[in-house]
Amino acid sequence: MADPRFAKLAQLLASYSMSLGSGDSVLIDLMDTPDEMGIELIRAARSLGAIPLLDVRHSRLVRELQLHTTPEHAQLLCDVELARMQKVQAYVAIRGTHNFCEGSDVPSDRQVLYSKALRPVLDYRINKTRWVILRWPTPSMAQAAGMSTEAFEDFYFEVCTMDYRKMSQAMNPLVQLMNRTDKVRIVGPGTDISFSIAGFNAIKCSGLRNIPDGEVYTAPVKTSVNGVISYNTPTLYAGTRFEKITLEVQSGKIVKATSSSETSDRLNHILDTDAGARYFGEFAMGVNPYILNPMSDILFDEKISGSLHFTPGAAYSETDNGNRSAVHWDMVLVQRPEWGGGEIWFDNHLVRKDGLFVLPGLLQLNPENLK
Repeated sequence: MADPRFAKLAQLLASYSMSLGSGDSVLIDLMDTPDEMGIELIRAARSLGAIPLLDVRHSRLVRELQLHTTPEHAQLLCDVELARMQKVQAYVAIRGTHNFCEGSDVPSDRQVLYSKALRPVLDYRINKTRWVILRWPTPSMAQAAGMSTEAFEDFYFEVCTMDYRKMSQAMNPLVQLMNRTDKVRIVGPGTDISFSIAGFNAIKCSGLRNIPDGEVYTAPVKTSVNGVISYNTPTLYAGTRFEKITLEVQSGKIVKATSSSETSDRLNHILDTDAGARYFGEFAMGVNPYILNPMSDILFDEKISGSLHFTPGAAYSETDNGNRSAVHWDMVLVQRPEWGGGEIWFDNHLVRKDGLFVLPGLLQLNPENLK
């Protein structure tokens, strides 16, 4: 018997996140996800008159494909995936994993080849479909979060089915403020970095693209970034875990990048993927009241209450600052007091201190008002 929470989540994804309607085609992309959840998604899509397509993957098989990929193989894969993506109006991906480090032994050059070749598929999906992506709760995720499997599953369904319509309304004043802001300054332990966001719209993320959700993002003017930023949460990229990343930036470019000693070389190898990987494509603030601590899963970590992420790599089309890259690496800094605190300033006005908004018009975004 299926967990009734599966059906509730499927209905949220189909009716709210993707806004499926009669005649829509939707690609359901499942990675290490129970069949029962796939069944509920198919049923939810059909109940709204949509036409479901299905792709079922497993992380160990994807690793095997990547291990010995060639330019010819990667290009063929891109051609096939892109042709299919161009036939759908909506896309949902649920990605479970039994081992977060499954791809850690795939050579870096193969990972770069694979990601570069498939970039057109990602670009089309992001810019041309109504898409939503989420993880699936697994014991490995529970372990990363320091929770029992049962407790993590309860947390997962609570945060993934929260009142995102309420969150959306609370975000509107922050969007309006960011739209009229020029200079941003972020300060905190090991961090003092400034940049301009003038000319770029702020975009609210309230359950339409990622689940869980809870961020407002924009982009920096590409060459305006100067200073240093020290991220205080671990991050996984291409199967490798990085900690204590510090980036020094001059005129928009990352001129020095360090992390814990054993990963600094790999960090710089990723940042050398292409010219755009050493510039920034996104600045965002996280506000989800149920997500408090990092779990090395970016779909959760970038939404942490009182956090921000400042992202090396490609910009989104909605906030296009001209930066192009095969990399888009959300690195997270939490500014609540127990994480060292910190401040965000807009045009010399304090906006958020120690993870809490201080301006009267933004108080509805603080945790006690979003639950």
